[in-house]
Amino acid sequence: MNQTKKIINRAKKEGRKSLLEPEAKIICAEYDIPVTKFKVASNNKEASKYANEIGYPVVLKIVSPDIIHKSEAGGVIVNLKTPPEVESAYEKILENVKKYKSDAKIVGILVQEMAPNSTEVIVGAIKDPQFGQTIMFGLGGIFVEVLKDVNFKIAPLTSTDAEDMITQLKAYPLLKGFRNTPPADIEALVSILCNVSRLVMDNPEIKELDLNPVLAYQIGAKTVDARIILE
Repeated sequence: MNQTKKIINRAKKEGRKSLLEPEAKIICAEYDIPVTKFKVASNNKEASKYANEIGYPVVLKIVSPDIIHKSEAGGVIVNLKTPPEVESAYEKILENVKKYKSDAKIVGILVQEMAPNSTEVIVGAIKDPQFGQTIMFGLGGIFVEVLKDVNFKIAPLTSTDAEDMITQLKAYPLLKGFRNTPPADIEALVSILCNVSRLVMDNPEIKELDLNPVLAYQIGAKTVDARIILE
């Protein structure tokens, strides 16, 4: 897991507790946690070039160690369908972020595929002072806020543990397929939970990990946003 150690060590050297989103996604990919396709652009022409390579529609997001809440800073623009839209969104994000925090260090702008909508789940890990690395799973979107329907288990997880976390949710019938909602690929979600468990056990410096949302499809799943905080 060379990339992971390199990224964590570099962040530590720079005195950063929070990894940048592309760094978090590179780590996820190294641990076979599926993420949306992405590239980091350093100018608007590069952004439209990457968007063409990734395929439309795309999302643009600011990449800055000084901007934690990207949406609040006007640092996210979604559903961009053409090169001119991408180029103008690139400039708009820079303008918004400068207004929000004039001295923010800007690494670039993330160009990311816009994954099709599906059932949203949330996968997380938190290092508990008493129990160590603890894994969390629940339904994402409004369900996590309204129903508080989440399960926790202490890492390391077996695939049976992961399956229990999923099937013991109150909202599990939604994942099995309910009315117009197609069933989610439970096997893919089990695999993500086990890989998150492996990731945090291999890297005890990780204090918090948050994959939200993960879009659960009939076949496979995709992590849209990833956040990693170090001790």
